[in-house]
Amino acid sequence: MSSENGSVDDGAEGARPEQLALIRESVRKAKVPRAKPRTWRGAALAKELPVARVLVDKGVLHLDRYFDYAVPEELDADAQPGVRVRVRFGAGRGRVREGRREGGGLIDGFLIERLAESDYAGPLAALAQVVSPEQVLNEELLGLARAVADRYAGSLADVLQLAVPPRNARAEQRPSPEPLPPPGAPETGSWGRYERGGAFLESLASGGAPRAVWNALPGPEWSEELARAVAATLSSGRGALVVVPDGRAVARVDAALTGVLGEGRHAVLTADAGPEKRYREWLAVRRGAVRAVVGTRAAMFAPVRDLGLVALWDDGDDSHSEPHAPQPHAREVLLLRAAQDKCGFLLGSWSCTVEAAQLVESGWARPLVASREQVRAVAPLVRTVGDQDLARDEAARAARLPTLAWQAVRAGLRSGPVLVQVPRRGYVPRMACANCRAPARCRHCAGPLEGKESGAALRCGWCGRDEGAWHCPECGGFRLRAQVVGARRTAEELGRAFPAVPVRTSGREHVLDTVPGAPALVVSTPGAEPVAEGGYAAALLLDGWAMLGRPDLRAGEDALRRWIGASALVRPQEAGGTVVVVAEPTLRPVQALVRWDPVGHAVRELGERAELGFPPVSRMAAVSGTGEALAEFLAAVELPGEAEVLGPVPLPVTMAGVPRRVGAPPVGERWERVLVRVPPGRGAALAAALKAAQASRMARGGGSGGEGAVWVRIDPPDIG
Repeated sequence: MSSENGSVDDGAEGARPEQLALIRESVRKAKVPRAKPRTWRGAALAKELPVARVLVDKGVLHLDRYFDYAVPEELDADAQPGVRVRVRFGAGRGRVREGRREGGGLIDGFLIERLAESDYAGPLAALAQVVSPEQVLNEELLGLARAVADRYAGSLADVLQLAVPPRNARAEQRPSPEPLPPPGAPETGSWGRYERGGAFLESLASGGAPRAVWNALPGPEWSEELARAVAATLSSGRGALVVVPDGRAVARVDAALTGVLGEGRHAVLTADAGPEKRYREWLAVRRGAVRAVVGTRAAMFAPVRDLGLVALWDDGDDSHSEPHAPQPHAREVLLLRAAQDKCGFLLGSWSCTVEAAQLVESGWARPLVASREQVRAVAPLVRTVGDQDLARDEAARAARLPTLAWQAVRAGLRSGPVLVQVPRRGYVPRMACANCRAPARCRHCAGPLEGKESGAALRCGWCGRDEGAWHCPECGGFRLRAQVVGARRTAEELGRAFPAVPVRTSGREHVLDTVPGAPALVVSTPGAEPVAEGGYAAALLLDGWAMLGRPDLRAGEDALRRWIGASALVRPQEAGGTVVVVAEPTLRPVQALVRWDPVGHAVRELGERAELGFPPVSRMAAVSGTGEALAEFLAAVELPGEAEVLGPVPLPVTMAGVPRRVGAPPVGERWERVLVRVPPGRGAALAAALKAAQASRMARGGGSGGEGAVWVRIDPPDIG
């Protein structure tokens, strides 16, 4: 203790008068200390509506309901429906003092409504704290979250974690800008290229709610066309929401909206934005300061006021499927919003999914397409290289690319950049016989042989043994070729073949947004293709069989979508644009690409799935777990009478150090999976039955985590 501090201990009499005055003033200004959150023992309750119904932030199904709490009089003004609160949860019946239940752990929640009395007969615990008076949850958003939870057999708390971003106090304290008056109706612009494009904009501008599946023409105009649809909706005094797959697409639509509407009329919502910026933008939407939103799947729950249009671009992209429980798809969420708010709906893509075709076939939406003459005027020339062509091409047997592809590259480089799409990134190619293309396998365990790098010995991908004297057991050949070569390896091969041409790569680790219009080779994985200034002169789509041969129901649809996505960046045929796809020409997705007819492919695929009872014609759920837990769950669940159980089948074991896919079992565990299928119209009954069974398991100590876990996923995007 210092001497100065010691002099204070002598008493107040030795202190100077001005010091005493300062001490008394600071004591008067200091707030009375209190424990937060308080137990409110003995505190008076609110005189009106003293009961608060709260949704606690517990994402377990057996607690997916509301709980009643008493409202202290001190919190009466701030405890309004929609605010964030903190409550004590888990107190026993025996911990009651002065008529109030006490104890339990503090947990966050949302105040749903205020009531005059509770239907619970016992004593109520008091609200511990109103975190913020900002009403972030309104009745519309609550209804949407409940509908999504019911559809996907999930809990309301889990959905609200996706719908309402975490609070940021600094962003909350800043006022949102004043809303701007509605803009004027936009010009038709490039929407005039479509048969009903002008009528669609006119309906939005006049306050209508048109529903359309839009097959966009190749080229970069899609972002401006979305912006004009948003502008037409805003001109009617309503709001609009646009959801796109990734940040690059967000940037394009953001720039287009700024160009059409000007500054300050729309908000950008993405998960990768900082917490303060994201919450500030979200609050501006919630407060009505802006009426237009563009973002990734994080924006599908954006609380846009007076919603007049929901739009989704490229619904077949995997990014639209939420990996967190209950794993909703952005397309289905926006369909629920369109039905709930009775607003317009626009589902756009260069390609067409089977779900989009079903919306048109059912009559729920109308097609928004261009004439065949217009398609031929803007689409590139598509040429194919099949197995027969490769068999006659001596150069293709030893080289990576057939002669036709080399010719297309040389011709394209004379006038601009050339895009090369490879189906898989990386530097670890799987090997095959150069003569008969039989997979090269290990002699010890039959695992796939891999080439780690140029000139290195082969090594088994399963047991790790080196293989220095391989020969093909089918034809006796000794020469190998890479089955699937990643972007880095392809860039090296092309760099050696065209030494005077710059080579750029775009993939998961480094994604390019744009490239100059000068001659260059751009090697990209699917979905990472940069936009070239003026369009690509040519494009090569390599190893098409690898994409078509995936053991998945959507393999053909997904391959066509990725091919069209790359081909749409190529110049029109009239400007010399050429696309070469290395795949068997007789296959249906390849023919659809040649004719540029993704809608026809989706319609035929829909017809086949209807005959076989596959989604989306039927509703399906995937249930996975250990064999014992899965059998116990199936014995307990009360499925609808029309339900059909397919399986069980074993799931691949997740290896340590390998990225774990959504829905995959824990590392090293052996799980099984069954598929439960019901006919159309029974999806809600299936979801309710699975949710009830899962909730019962959780209440008994089972559940979705730990030993004996069972995972339920409604409408899984990949079912094998």
